Amino acid sequence: MPRGVIPRQPAKSGRQEGRPAAPGDLRGRPQRKNSRNRATAALPGARKTRSGSSRATRGSAGYQPTSPERVAEILKRLDQLYPNATCALKHSNAWELLVATILSAQCTDVRVNMVTPELFRRYPTPPAFAALKPEELEPQIRSTGFFRNKSKSLVGAARTLVDEFGGQVPDEMDKLLALPGVARKTANVVLGTWFGKAEGLVVDTHVHRIARRLELTRNNDPKMIEQDLMKAVPREKWIVFSHQIIWHGRTLCLARRPKCADCALENLCHAADKTWSTVEMHKNAK
Repeated sequence: MPRGVIPRQPAKSGRQEGRPAAPGDLRGRPQRKNSRNRATAALPGARKTRSGSSRATRGSAGYQPTSPERVAEILKRLDQLYPNATCALKHSNAWELLVATILSAQCTDVRVNMVTPELFRRYPTPPAFAALKPEELEPQIRSTGFFRNKSKSLVGAARTLVDEFGGQVPDEMDKLLALPGVARKTANVVLGTWFGKAEGLVVDTHVHRIARRLELTRNNDPKMIEQDLMKAVPREKWIVFSHQIIWHGRTLCLARRPKCADCALENLCHAADKTWSTVEMHKNAK
């Protein structure tokens, strides 16, 4: 390359050369002075100014990130991308799912799925876990991280199930939350995946990050994020939405370098750290 010539980089806003235009994406046309405004007019929530141009400005009356129309479009595209999304933790009953979910804290599902088969072979029921001392369980789950706290939680949860619930995993939120080591994330996984009950949304690291990037919440606390998502997403989609976002975070919307050019949500996303954008970026969307 000749000295002094800098290779062209994808702009933070505006059409990116070499990327085919998506249906309805006005950025596939040659750009003129006000092309950004015309492109955002195609997005849900865009409004026209007095001058006749369109704007999709964060916080304005025209651009509403959680508008029913925008959320419906996000859900539609997620359904197309991940039509059969479900929990990646291997399990055959509610107790195994509860154990796997507790172990998955600060650990990958892949690692958990490597540990649980032998664990369940040795201790197949809550009474078998309840008979253990936490120290006996630690070596078998060490590779999942935080193994001391997880051992205490698993043995404590098993003993509580045996003493108060007849050894059966309850299907009610308040009863699940009474188990050691169980917070709303774990309870929502068990209720949604095993019992098919939509009592809330699973907010793991992927849902936390992507919900903020999509501007479905401005909060950073998982409890508040869940409340925001419960308001924005229809209840009948709560269970699958969480699984779809988790899969999206693993395959396309990667934390360190999202694959924005390949993402079906690209022209609905204004995240500040996008690696490719055909729409205006919002500095607080991250």
